Amino acid sequence: MTVELAPITDADLGEVADFLSVNHNDRVPWESACATVPWKVDAPNHGFMLRDGPNVVGTLLALYSQRRVAGQVERFCNMGSWCVLSDYRARSMSLLDALLAQDGYHFTVLSPDDGPREILSWRKFRFLDTSAALIPNLPWPTVPSRTRVSSDPQVIARTLTGVEFDLYRDHAHALAARHLVVLRGQESCYVMYRKCRYKGIPVFAIVLHVSNPGLFQRALMPLTRHLLVRHGLVATLAELRLIERRPRMSFELDSWPKMYRSADLEPAQIDDLYSELVCVPW
Repeated sequence: MTVELAPITDADLGEVADFLSVNHNDRVPWESACATVPWKVDAPNHGFMLRDGPNVVGTLLALYSQRRVAGQVERFCNMGSWCVLSDYRARSMSLLDALLAQDGYHFTVLSPDDGPREILSWRKFRFLDTSAALIPNLPWPTVPSRTRVSSDPQVIARTLTGVEFDLYRDHAHALAARHLVVLRGQESCYVMYRKCRYKGIPVFAIVLHVSNPGLFQRALMPLTRHLLVRHGLVATLAELRLIERRPRMSFELDSWPKMYRSADLEPAQIDDLYSELVCVPW
């Protein structure tokens, strides 16, 4: 076998999408998910791939972003789907080596499978604390309230300002991201989430970002009712690093493992945004 390692370019996206659809997950629109991300970034590639002759036999996707952290512009590389045909597994590590050889990036892996977790630990990746709360979305009776929950893009856009508006603008067209705002008096809370499917049916809301944890906690009844009635989601999963404490009407559990590798960033400076979690609707 003559196997070549190469970066994934725009011209390769169709072949890579076909490979992942056949060998990894046929429910994901891979070409759209792998294409240029909806935020502005000078990305060096879309990840790396293995070719045997004309055929794609392995891929490791990557999504890049530039973000301001503690006043400094930092470069991030989010590691996406890692899929290699069984006859070529001996070359799997060459994909990871190529990705990590790119200097100047903080690396995140936000949905690693069991096997890669051990490999990534050897490569100095650390686990994030994913302690979470599972909150039932109940059909609370509608009562007069100062709290309003809206998924209307126009309401969201005119409510958010500054950094939160920038986050919304960057993620508004991401394939897996969903958005809403909670309004109470002069306060607002921007919530970004994705849907989790069970047997092909959206069942849970998985929270990815909360701008105002205090209002999120106080508005749980109308918020979870909105997710149930308007979007058909029966529960909400929120990590405590986003909402600060577990609500009383919730169950304690862990979200899926998440990992990162950085020379100088702390766990609190790593989040789920600008990643496959907002771009890939599996």
